Amino acid sequence: MKRKFKWSNLGTHLILMTWVVVVLFPLYTMLVNSFKNQKEIFRSPYSLPSEITLEGFQNALSAGRFDLFFRNSVFVTVTSLALIMLFGSMAAYALARWKSRFSSVVYFAFILGLLIPIRLGTISIIQIIIQLGLNNSLFGLIPIYVAMGIPIAILVITTFIRGLPKDLLDAASIDGASEWQIYRTIILPLIRPALATVAIYNLIPIWNDFWFPLILVRDEASRTVPLGVTLLFGQYQTNWTNILSALSLATLPIIILYLLMASQFIKGLTAGAVKG
Repeated sequence: MKRKFKWSNLGTHLILMTWVVVVLFPLYTMLVNSFKNQKEIFRSPYSLPSEITLEGFQNALSAGRFDLFFRNSVFVTVTSLALIMLFGSMAAYALARWKSRFSSVVYFAFILGLLIPIRLGTISIIQIIIQLGLNNSLFGLIPIYVAMGIPIAILVITTFIRGLPKDLLDAASIDGASEWQIYRTIILPLIRPALATVAIYNLIPIWNDFWFPLILVRDEASRTVPLGVTLLFGQYQTNWTNILSALSLATLPIIILYLLMASQFIKGLTAGAVKG
């Protein structure tokens, strides 16, 4: 059955199409220029390349040590996301099952973390990381990103779990299942859309973070992609082909993860983050 186009929705569609162009245009510019040489970038930055060159990608992977920075970013991001989803889902399950006034206080204490930018506590964070002996190491970034991602994880997953049928959990309890068994065998499979939402929501700020690696990481071998790309900028001259090629490679994990988890992401937003 075909749906009739409603002219009343024309304004909404125009706004959305305009926003799509605004979002995709910088990505298009970065991708097409990554296949051009330096002269062609300045001569025609918005046109398709007249002759495709892979020199920028080769330089980024060899001279720019992008492969090392890429592995560092993958390690930090994957580890942080795994811990965020693990601790966030466990805390969300406990808060969803814990019925008391104090549980509401604890829940809103976590939610307050969304209102306070973590960068405001940079000095205290640096002192804690130094005391733990994790400075100048990739392991010093992981606790920061986990703390940064836990509030949104609890917000989305707790609301999602509260929307699950209570009879299902009560039946498992009556059958003798422990809280850990209920969490592992029932809750985790059902909250996959919420976990996908949390993963994608936290992926971009963790992968693109420049602030904390700049402050905490001095060793070149421990740099992440955003910090490593700065090495490609010259003092007097910059090869934009190399930089745009490196940035194009850096966007691949985000695009791939979103394409793989897009359906779960939409389900998590509509079913978990909206219910209340």
